[in-house]
Amino acid sequence: MVRKKYRPSSAYIENNKVQLVRGGKDFFTMLSQLINQATTSIHFHIYIFDEDETGRRVANDLMAAAKRGVGVYLLVDGFASRSLSAAFINELRTAGVYFRFFEPLLKSEHFYFGRRLHHKAIVVDGWYSLVGGINISNRYNDIDGEPAWLDWALYTEGPASFELFKVCLNGWVRPGSRISKRKLFHEPLASKPTGHTPVRISRNDWVKNKNQISGSYIEMLKKAESHVVIMSSYFLPGRIIRHQLSRAAKRGIDISVIVAEKSDIRLAKNAERYIYRWLLKRNIKLYEYTRSVLHGKMATRDNKWVTIGSYNVNDISAYASVELNLDVNDPQFAQVVQKHMETIIANDCNQVTEAGFLHQYNFLQRSIQYLSYLLVRVLFYLFTFYFKQR
Repeated sequence: MVRKKYRPSSAYIENNKVQLVRGGKDFFTMLSQLINQATTSIHFHIYIFDEDETGRRVANDLMAAAKRGVGVYLLVDGFASRSLSAAFINELRTAGVYFRFFEPLLKSEHFYFGRRLHHKAIVVDGWYSLVGGINISNRYNDIDGEPAWLDWALYTEGPASFELFKVCLNGWVRPGSRISKRKLFHEPLASKPTGHTPVRISRNDWVKNKNQISGSYIEMLKKAESHVVIMSSYFLPGRIIRHQLSRAAKRGIDISVIVAEKSDIRLAKNAERYIYRWLLKRNIKLYEYTRSVLHGKMATRDNKWVTIGSYNVNDISAYASVELNLDVNDPQFAQVVQKHMETIIANDCNQVTEAGFLHQYNFLQRSIQYLSYLLVRVLFYLFTFYFKQR
């Protein structure tokens, strides 16, 4: 096995304007505005694109942009979005949208079940972007009075979005493709700085030897001076992150973890509950979000620093999926995020205590949680073994 160091991306990009965007109506309104204002290019990378009401609205906006001459490049994961119909895809292509799947199942150059395009990013005109954990589906929208799954995105305007444009360009153009990077490259439509916030692009892709987001989480726990808040939808940290959590807790860092009460993957939720007692024994505060399904992936420390994106704190994100986070080194923005986290903990969460956990779950239920944990760890190992050897 080749040992690899977990190092965050070193460089922050200065002079950006940022805004925290909550999933649901706020996100999809901003997404539509960005697409409709595009004049040069739209690069859209997404894990799940469903052919439902929300997906149709976004598709209509993308097709309208293509028809007015904007270069629209839509890259969706070949596994998570495999249910898209041929008619839907053909409609996009006929309207002028450049569409392709990311390494579809059984057709991958590096065939491996665990590797997926899990990140969610859109870059418009090389200057405006949205990056987060929100997929294109009714579940992530406010539809028919049902609250959206809790999730977040970061709107960025400025030079960091231009660097994201280059990342998306590299992801779109494949070796031997008829469309070259030179042909698709353009300078950002707007190039004057619009803010003062430093933003760092962090990526995980074990095949490409990138583990920057894992490095950012490790850096966060090492640098923490007073407190850390982590929100994670599928929280099952591997050995290295658990070690850093334990060390930070021993130093007296106030660590809070917000996880889902309701989950779309029961096996993962049972496995996650198995590690509750490990967290609680280290005086790590634990909260279950109760209002809807929690899908957000966000963390902050010391009212100074924030990371937002697609990265779940587990080994699939660490060793298999292609992930994208943005790190924001700005106390003013970090305070905004901290207040959102505190409000959610106060209004929408139940705190988990060891006594309450033992009262709620009997021996049989805890045994099922343990067996679920073992099964998930085996699955994680199988999904990620190939990459750990590279």
